[in-house]
Amino acid sequence: MGELWTQMGSLMATIMFVYAMVERFFPAALRDTLQIHTQKVVNLLYPYVQITFPEFSGERLKRSEAYTAIQTYLSENSSQLAKRLKAEVVKDSQNPLVLSMDDDEEVTDEFQGVKLWWAASKTASNPHAYSFSYYSPPDGKRYFKLTFHKKHRDLITISYIKHVLEEGKEIALRNRQRKLYTNNPSSGWYGYKQSKWSHIVFEHPATFETLAMDHRKKEEIINDLVKFRNGKDYYAKIGKAWKRGYLLYGPPGTGKSTMIAAMANFMNYDVYDLELTAVKDNTELRKLLIETSSKAIIVVEDIDCSLDLTGQRNMRRERGEEEEPKDPSKKDEEEGNKNSKVTLSGLLNFIDGIWSACGGERIIIFTTNFVDKLDPALIRTGRMDKHIELSYCRFEAFKVLAKNYLDVDSHNLFARIANLLEVTNVTPADVAENLMPKCVNEDVEACLLNLIQSLERKVTEEEEEEAGLNEEKDKEEPTQQENKNNGHSVEDVKENGFML
Repeated sequence: MGELWTQMGSLMATIMFVYAMVERFFPAALRDTLQIHTQKVVNLLYPYVQITFPEFSGERLKRSEAYTAIQTYLSENSSQLAKRLKAEVVKDSQNPLVLSMDDDEEVTDEFQGVKLWWAASKTASNPHAYSFSYYSPPDGKRYFKLTFHKKHRDLITISYIKHVLEEGKEIALRNRQRKLYTNNPSSGWYGYKQSKWSHIVFEHPATFETLAMDHRKKEEIINDLVKFRNGKDYYAKIGKAWKRGYLLYGPPGTGKSTMIAAMANFMNYDVYDLELTAVKDNTELRKLLIETSSKAIIVVEDIDCSLDLTGQRNMRRERGEEEEPKDPSKKDEEEGNKNSKVTLSGLLNFIDGIWSACGGERIIIFTTNFVDKLDPALIRTGRMDKHIELSYCRFEAFKVLAKNYLDVDSHNLFARIANLLEVTNVTPADVAENLMPKCVNEDVEACLLNLIQSLERKVTEEEEEEAGLNEEKDKEEPTQQENKNNGHSVEDVKENGFML
């Protein structure tokens, strides 16, 4: 045994010596040729095939769906087979601790009696380039490597890989947990913990059942969403990207954000809250779009405040109209907007340009309190396909709120509330605030009476405001008539420089 180890040591030393001599004295072109022929000899003797699945594709622009599916598939078995694992805690889940293979770990799988090996690997980054940096060097490129015997090539490439991808997607759907994303400033896209989006678990409880709006309108929106979700083949047939745009508009407090949450819960989609003022230019906007996943809702709230609508501004200048006075409270926000060079054209391309076809099953939602301020090109059909007005609270919406907050379907005060809601404009948010009990001894009737008092005050205020406007109008009319009688009409003519 000692002689055997001595011979092995001599052989290894010889190989290392020959390798060092080749690296030092052989020209680069000769070394490459020698390496090619050496690899051919190894391939003749090595009976296994290896397939690599990188984490990113397209110059790291987009995370590979195949990599994600394989990672999910292996996580179901790696906790039983692998010795080194990565743990991730998932909040409010049946399996709160999710285990997956760590880097440089290998597990075995079997398919139709064929044995295969999966390895999680990572290419090393260049540490010298970051030797004087405060941050740690970025991670290398991760990939999965599949190894199998070459005689099973057809079975693996045709059947097994397809099985892994489909099974991984099904597992992901079963364990799917909705997330709420927000975009990071571009300064955080590189270096330590680089990421374009940050996320938390999406836990908003809103549903269409608890949404305060007309029942027929809700059914219309639900049917539209179901049609979109099942329309993959239809969108491919007509040659359009699988996406749909919604414009939610109405006064503040009418439930636009709640509508978005209800849509996300109904569709089981992630939500990407896009803050345009944090996006430096159109190029970064496209990169953010690429990083969004399928089955996602991309939201731009208060679009009229997030973008400099140059089209509307130029139209006002051409008509000679003065710009509206700026609200001092929005001064800081406008100063921040100057740092962003996202243009209206860039946003339009983001919605329905060529880059919008990257990925699928996406919903884009814009919200605004003032739909008239938006450029018509931004909200035309094909970009914002469906316009949904969220208006003031009426009796049908009130009944939903009463059920949510007080758990009542009918009451003798309902008729009185219905009459008041028809003659005044009050938002669902204001109604909900009055229906919410403020102390432990407030019952249903007390909350309804609070709402009635609030509505009656609102009616009185509106009547007084309308009376004041009529009074001012009555005062202006005699003044205008008096000025007309005392002044010269446009029919007056001049003769020798004097008025006749």
